[in-house]
Amino acid sequence: MNACPLCDHAGEALLWHDAFCRVIWVDEPDYPGFCRVILNAHVKEMTDLAAADRQRFMDVVWAVERALRDELNPDKINLASLGNVVPHLHWHVIPRFTADRHFPDPVWAPPRRPAGAAGSADGLRPRLARRIGRLLPVSPD
Repeated sequence: MNACPLCDHAGEALLWHDAFCRVIWVDEPDYPGFCRVILNAHVKEMTDLAAADRQRFMDVVWAVERALRDELNPDKINLASLGNVVPHLHWHVIPRFTADRHFPDPVWAPPRRPAGAAGSADGLRPRLARRIGRLLPVSPD
C-alpha cells in the first residue's frame, strides 16, 4: 500500500488541531481561505466513525465554515468530502465568490476566468486561525 499523504502531517500549514482532527490552510492562490479538515486517524468513510465522532468531526467543519463566512463574507461556501484519490476522511471547506476563477462550477472544473480574480489573502491566515481557535476549544484527548 502507498503511504497516505493525509497521514503525513509534514509541511502542512496548520490553523487548528486537537488529538482528533486538524484544520489546515490549503495554499491555493485563486481560493484564499481554502481549508481542509482532516481526521487524524486513517479512516475511509464517515459511517466508519461512531455517531459521536461523526458529530464531533462535522462540528469542526461547521466551525471552519462559520469562521470563513465571518472573515470573508463569501457568496457561497462549498463543502466537499470526496476521497476518491485519497481515501482518508477529510473535508474541503472552500469560500466561493461569483468572480472566482471557476464560479459557479466546482473548483476542480475547467476555469471560466483567468487566474488572479480572487483577490488577496494578505493577513487572512492568522486571522482565520484565531477565529477558528475561538470557535473550537482544544480537546484534551
